[in-house]
Amino acid sequence: MNDPFVTIDLHGMMRADAMRAIDRALRNAGPMVYQLRLVHGFHRGTSLRSMIQDEYRYHEKVLRIMPGDNPGVTILVLRELY
Repeated sequence: MNDPFVTIDLHGMMRADAMRAIDRALRNAGPMVYQLRLVHGFHRGTSLRSMIQDEYRYHEKVLRIMPGDNPGVTILVLRELY
């Protein structure tokens, strides 16, 4: 992964599948990746958004978690932009 802003579409995934996809992206995130943009949707509930908040809040690679440009997106900040 060399793109500084990586988008992962989690639509239709169960919790375990979404976690595997996020974990894989975090493992593969090189030093040039600043953010993972997780598109989970919100019309079918907030279970994936809640899972992301709970499971990745204290992950060693995640500096902070912030809301995206709409309620169906959560951003994991891996590095700050200066």
